[in-house]
Amino acid sequence: MSISLSSTHKEGTTGERESLATMASGSSVKKEIGENHDVLRFGVNDSVKGDLAPLHPVQASVQKEAKFWADKKRLGAEAIYGSAFSIRKDFDAQILSKFQRPPGALPSSMLGYEALTGSLDDFGFEDYLNLPQDSDSFRAPDMHHGMEVRLGLSKGPICPSFN
Repeated sequence: MSISLSSTHKEGTTGERESLATMASGSSVKKEIGENHDVLRFGVNDSVKGDLAPLHPVQASVQKEAKFWADKKRLGAEAIYGSAFSIRKDFDAQILSKFQRPPGALPSSMLGYEALTGSLDDFGFEDYLNLPQDSDSFRAPDMHHGMEVRLGLSKGPICPSFN
């Protein structure tokens, strides 16, 4: 989704704010700013302000620092190996990020993508806390429903436990 800002548009119009909210949330459901809040579709705490603001104050600084070091690393690689190296690395990252295991008993590990980006060495809280299979309400995923959701034939989460 691209946003064109020309001199004829007023800054901060409803369309811009709406598209910014949709881009920030990453959701495919279009949110209308002037409409009533649909709790069933968007959740209890969902709002445009909530979509634009980070979840936690520390999260913004962590993301900013990660982006800074990624840009610095990219510029260093371009200076040493040339711009074709970083373009090739971007293409490889796009290909490896789309390769996934079909839905089922084992989740996709994305090992190739993690090896390319260097995130194999990172071990965060999300790697061992709040795992869905450790939950009391965990239900085994239905492989057929998961593929229908991935192909766009059905709606809902791929696995019912990932709500």
